Amino acid sequence: MRLSELKTGESATILKVLGHGGFRRRIMEMGFVRGQRVEVQLNAPLEDPIGYRIMGYDISLRRSEADMIVVLSDAEVRQLLAEEHPSGKRETAYAEYPDKDDTCRNADEIIIRQSRTISVALVGNPNSGKTSLFNAISGGREHVGNYSGVTVGAKIGYRNYRGYRFEITDLPGTYALSAYTPEERFVRSHIAEKTPDVIVNSVVASNLERNLYLTTELIDINPRMVVALNMFDELRESDARLDYDNLGRMMGVPMVPVEARNHKGIDELLDTVIAVYENQDDRVRHIHINQGPVIEEGLQKLNTALGISRDELPKAFPPRYFALKLMEGDRQIEEKLHRCAHYAEWVELRDREAQHITEALGEDVETAIANQKYGFISGALKETYTAGRREETTTTAQIDAFVTHKLWGFPIFFLLMGLMFWCTFRLGSYPQEWIEMLVDRIGEAVNALLPEGVLRDLLCDGIIGGVGSVIVFLPNIMILYLFISFMEDSGYLARAAFIMDRVMHRLGLHGKSFIPLIMGFGCNVPAIMACRTIESRSSRLITILITPFMSCSARIPIYLLLTGTFFASHAVLVMTGLYLAGVAVAILTARLMRRFLFPVDETPFVMELPPYRLPTWKTTLTHMWDKCAQYLQKMGGMILVASIIVWFLSYYPQSADNYRNTTAHYENSYLGRLGKSCEPVFRPLGLNWKAGVAILSGLPAKEIVVSTLGVLYAENGVPEVQPVAVDSEIVILGGSEGVAEVLVSPDETIANEHSTLSKRLITSGDFTTASALSFLLFILLYIPCIATVAAIGAEAGWKWAALSLIYNTGLAWIVAWAAYHLLLWL
Repeated sequence: MRLSELKTGESATILKVLGHGGFRRRIMEMGFVRGQRVEVQLNAPLEDPIGYRIMGYDISLRRSEADMIVVLSDAEVRQLLAEEHPSGKRETAYAEYPDKDDTCRNADEIIIRQSRTISVALVGNPNSGKTSLFNAISGGREHVGNYSGVTVGAKIGYRNYRGYRFEITDLPGTYALSAYTPEERFVRSHIAEKTPDVIVNSVVASNLERNLYLTTELIDINPRMVVALNMFDELRESDARLDYDNLGRMMGVPMVPVEARNHKGIDELLDTVIAVYENQDDRVRHIHINQGPVIEEGLQKLNTALGISRDELPKAFPPRYFALKLMEGDRQIEEKLHRCAHYAEWVELRDREAQHITEALGEDVETAIANQKYGFISGALKETYTAGRREETTTTAQIDAFVTHKLWGFPIFFLLMGLMFWCTFRLGSYPQEWIEMLVDRIGEAVNALLPEGVLRDLLCDGIIGGVGSVIVFLPNIMILYLFISFMEDSGYLARAAFIMDRVMHRLGLHGKSFIPLIMGFGCNVPAIMACRTIESRSSRLITILITPFMSCSARIPIYLLLTGTFFASHAVLVMTGLYLAGVAVAILTARLMRRFLFPVDETPFVMELPPYRLPTWKTTLTHMWDKCAQYLQKMGGMILVASIIVWFLSYYPQSADNYRNTTAHYENSYLGRLGKSCEPVFRPLGLNWKAGVAILSGLPAKEIVVSTLGVLYAENGVPEVQPVAVDSEIVILGGSEGVAEVLVSPDETIANEHSTLSKRLITSGDFTTASALSFLLFILLYIPCIATVAAIGAEAGWKWAALSLIYNTGLAWIVAWAAYHLLLWL
């Protein structure tokens, strides 16, 4: 807790002092150092300042200053001891620094352990290997994507090392610490509000000039920092030479070579973090990056004015940093300082000096400061860095000559997309058959072992029939995620966004919109979250709202079931058409939104093209399995529960024995009554009440649609039907109500023999080719799952989430109606 949170009369032990150099030094000189006891003596009438007693004398601090001191109160110590020793027993003798045995046996050891907890923030450019470094330190399994914005939120991991506990936070990738992008604002806010003990700045060792710009931004903040020279093996392989120790001394921060992918240099990095945390590294010193005489003159005036009123400033950053950001016109800093009494004077001084700088240098202040920082970096590298051969860059350029070529770029892209979907549906069909056979065998075994009754029906029809009908599509989803993961890790997705930039702009979107849309084919939720990387608000909103039209992997089971059943001879063509239809609707929606809802809001397209890297199979397969594990968790969670609920609603109320488990029974069940009430809405689409129930069940998760059909069309629920007429072209099957014609070629019938649910759908007579297509299009376009709606609400606002719900469902009905009647007419 913070010292400011203690109440009058309470005591605590000081763990650490946060904040920047000058403030932190002054507080520590007053006796607020680690291990000292402090007691709250009194609070002023307006709760500011607060009187404390420390080291035998009384002292007062402002609440904002006390908020920068981390303490462990006596109440917290008692609580921690109680948690570790529920029996209430205490032992007094123990090793001074517990390492292997992390159980503390008295109050002193609790304090020692808490004081040896180091909070570390990982900060770096996109593609700097930051998340790989996080995984290497914490043992985490976060996905490593080789394109900008893969980390869209902070992730926390832990590591015990040499008696210290590291709390590592992986922050979003960012190029600077301004208020331009959401990532920049988030990272700076985290540093200001969470005040990590040490910042680890991940830097690509083979691309220092660009990566060190963020390092200079961090130096302005003056935190305790260590630079991790990541991918150092690539620098050595290019025959380049870097005197990193001398470079670190120039910049006032220690630098450590690291190969995160190979787990090399991690111990040395952690040792350096400990040394910096304990103030034992002589390379640490605070420097001011000289901005040149013209800028420094104006900056010094503003810094002096801020320094006079330093008590009004937030304590997280030094006055010079606020002066620098005010000079650059940083909106977030201006909002933060707007409450200060002297803000108007500072702004007036800033405007006057900024105008002078612009006139003297012939460029705006922000550009001038950036140029000065790059000049500082260039000068430091000239003394410490010797360039080698650029084999990787040459290889990358050679590959880019083809994949980003104006003539060959698009064919290569569409070829890769076609290969991905072909492998997903064709290669995935073989293990799909094996899993389906296994599920059928399990169902038959359970049916044979248990006596007739509710339990057997629940297990066979509700659980095995419902969940089993969805789990068979796991191989298809694994293949899809394998392709997406490989393209992310290798760097190709960034090229895809690059070649699609002009197309996206014609649609009123940003080039960066392409990556979330591609991710949407896997899952809409992370795709919507990835839209945070789009700087333009209007482009971000449009991308979020059209992402649900990308057919996520949850819809794959429905597509495979119905296309394989009613369009077996043209399944791949129909599947491709569904995906293209979703893309076409997304394009149309984007154009309409840009035309009627948003004015043109163009922002520069800045997409880093990282060097190609061959991802390790471990990384790619781990990412693929993480996504598949989420799919399996759905099997045991939401889909299992939903399947049981659907079965219960379809099973009750019970009927007479000769009436139970027939189509008539299902119609009169609770589920049938719900479907009947909605049937007037779906009847114009050629869909009956069962299809309506399946559609409604897909609101929690689209996979449940297949499990619902599996329950509704369980074996006992469809009467035995024999072919009424067979010729060389068609098979006419009897339905549940008289005779319903289903046109299926003999080849298609044979192709569907392996699928139990497919056969039941055909023999039911409830679907025709036209109604099956109508059903598929409605599933493609209607309201996304609840998780996606929640993601839209969180990222764009609930007003837009409600609009998405209404627009998507209305559009789905219109398109499905048109397709159904068009196919009937043809």
